[in-house]
Amino acid sequence: MNQSPFTAFDHQMMARAIALAKQGIYTTAPNPNVGCVITVGQEIIGQGAHLKAGEPHAEVHALCQAGDKVKGATAYVTLEPCSHYGRTPPCAEALVKARVSRVVCAMQDPNPQVAGRGIAMLRQAGIQVDVGLLEADAIALNPGFIKRMKTGMPYVQLKLAASLDGKTALANGHSQWITSPQARQDVQRYRAKAGAILSTAKTVLDDDASLNVRWQELPQDIQAQYSAPSLRQPVRVILDRQQQLSEHPKLKLFHSEGDLLLVGQDTGLAENQVVAALDHNQQFDLPKLLKQLAEEHNINHIWVEAGATLATNLITQQLIDELIIYMAPKLMGTDGRGLTQIAGFTEMKQALDLNITDLRMVGKDLRITACLNQ
Repeated sequence: MNQSPFTAFDHQMMARAIALAKQGIYTTAPNPNVGCVITVGQEIIGQGAHLKAGEPHAEVHALCQAGDKVKGATAYVTLEPCSHYGRTPPCAEALVKARVSRVVCAMQDPNPQVAGRGIAMLRQAGIQVDVGLLEADAIALNPGFIKRMKTGMPYVQLKLAASLDGKTALANGHSQWITSPQARQDVQRYRAKAGAILSTAKTVLDDDASLNVRWQELPQDIQAQYSAPSLRQPVRVILDRQQQLSEHPKLKLFHSEGDLLLVGQDTGLAENQVVAALDHNQQFDLPKLLKQLAEEHNINHIWVEAGATLATNLITQQLIDELIIYMAPKLMGTDGRGLTQIAGFTEMKQALDLNITDLRMVGKDLRITACLNQ
């Protein structure tokens, strides 16, 4: 039986690198979250995280901290060091020049521009490279980046909020507030992690929604770690097929922080508008639109806040990676508006089957994290 190349100390150092990588969860997109620890013997001589696209990568921060001690050291990196010139020089080359003796990677980079080339560059220079330590933890750091690199599609989370009897609003449309202040803070946390927030003109008009991250409404742990200017605002992507929003210039959407993309179908649109294809029902072709957002706008991760129509279309077209459902301890009556518009089932086997991956209380609400069993 083959022995693992990894020691208990290796596990400790990679766990530390993964913890460092999490520092960039709210700031690095569209780049991946990466952490690096450099050791000599049992001593940490350098460590760092990638915090923002265009700024130094985790390995560079760690190498600068290590200084002259780095020759013969071991570097623990949560993602294969890059091998190509982008906005910064390749990290694999920097590790070679620093003359480290060993590099431990949690996982290979799914980026086709790298995809094993960084590992090959290191090995060609005579450096020992071991791959796969805490790989599942490293994958969990970057679901959006990994999915976009592998499929050209973004990772999509759909947020829903409902009463215990599955209603999202009263019959007259009133819905503020179904959930608790703590749940609304939790939503701000999810927004801050996303590269884009997807919604509709109807949602914006109904709620005068700004759909951005409001620092003062974030949980205190995030406020303590990040200043308001350091947080990256997600791009607001609003489906506006009939160009209704242009008739309402005073909407909060137009006067709040964050870039804005209005999705329409005319070719003479303004700079912040996206031309999207329609499907056979003369509705937006959602698979094509999501691919367009990933490829043309480098969006890894989309957080969806919208009504039942868009939610239904995304679910039935199997475009959702994860559902985040907040269930409030309220009963809103049979004439309330439903969570989705999915209908027409005549047998239980037709019902959409969910796999619940997490279940917890947020304030007095229940937060259910689930994915569709496909």
